[in-house]
Amino acid sequence: MRVVSQEDLARVLGGLPGRPRIVAGGNFAAPRRALRILDAAVGGYRLFMLNAQAGMPDREGVDLETPFVGAGMRGRANLRYFPSRLSLVPNLLKESLPPDVVIVQTSPPVGGTVSLGIEVNILPAAIEAVRARGGLVVAQINPHMPYTFGDAVLATDEIDLAIEDDEPLATPVPRPPGEVAHEIGERVARLVPQDATLQLGIGAIPDAVLSSLLDRRGLRVWSEMFSDGVLALEKAGALDAGTPITASFAFGSPELYAWADRNDRIRMLRTEKTNDPSLIARRPRMVSVNSALQVDLFAQANASRVRGVIYSGFGGQTDFVVGALHSPGGHAVIALPSWHPRADVSTVIPRLAGPVTSFQHSYIVSERGAATVWGNDAASQAQQIIDNVAHPSARDELREQGRELGFPLR
Repeated sequence: MRVVSQEDLARVLGGLPGRPRIVAGGNFAAPRRALRILDAAVGGYRLFMLNAQAGMPDREGVDLETPFVGAGMRGRANLRYFPSRLSLVPNLLKESLPPDVVIVQTSPPVGGTVSLGIEVNILPAAIEAVRARGGLVVAQINPHMPYTFGDAVLATDEIDLAIEDDEPLATPVPRPPGEVAHEIGERVARLVPQDATLQLGIGAIPDAVLSSLLDRRGLRVWSEMFSDGVLALEKAGALDAGTPITASFAFGSPELYAWADRNDRIRMLRTEKTNDPSLIARRPRMVSVNSALQVDLFAQANASRVRGVIYSGFGGQTDFVVGALHSPGGHAVIALPSWHPRADVSTVIPRLAGPVTSFQHSYIVSERGAATVWGNDAASQAQQIIDNVAHPSARDELREQGRELGFPLR
């Protein structure tokens, strides 16, 4: 690893041939300073990131690429969305979308290593892919990045060039769960068995589920990501002290980042491990809790598109639904409010009009109740979704439309 000035990095990046593909750390660990240098030095390039946040380049000459759309890419005319399970994104980079440059944000070096900190995710695979084709690995070294263990640890020999930065890590805007989310969280918590292993996705509802589990004991975490809700479980003594918290990325408050630094309770693994359905299935009593934008009477969930336009993507939902269903004593839960307040529409619809994110769940839960999906025939599933999950004002129309779809509904 050679530490260079920002001007030197700009000269190197400016000399890249053609229209290079740049893979950069996403979520709330984006190497923003290095990306600004890139954008000023290179006229045209392709930028591949997961869940990119606000502040990404937005100009002619830049193509944005992702299998999971974040706020920084959502709605952009220059967006190229690549549908993929999160567990298979590393294969995309090795086969279909090989990178020319990988830019990561790391901790300062210690003993010949740095740490990818809160964003491991697909980055080890990206580094391997770019190394295989003689590309460039660039690090933005930041003392604010926690030093985490597992696959986060990277030998400095794997990095070609580095710049130094001293900028606090980005944090999501706190959005305390509202009354509806709290009610959903409590309902989902009732479905979580003792000594369960948890995976929770992103959003107010997964956070509300965690806050409803503070009085439990012996819980474990195997998840693609975690946030402050897991720290709250740790403080409350709800987690099994003998089992590491396993995830692939994290984001949250500065307190969460400080807690993660050199914490041997936390094991950060690459996506191919955390999201491998066969490894997920080995976790005891695996409970996967994910949100959705819509569900239909066929018990299918849409968590990626709004009015047919891509909003996010598959993420890890499909990986964990499959893994949890194969776990002994495991459950796959989809949780969502029964009514969308902004659009003023029911989130339960007769049949999804677009691509399905996941299907065949254990339970679908709203603030109105829970539908037991697994083990029931299709007619019973549809009846329960209407009676227990849908908003009361939508139920009569859903029954009528459900009968037109062939369900013998009461």
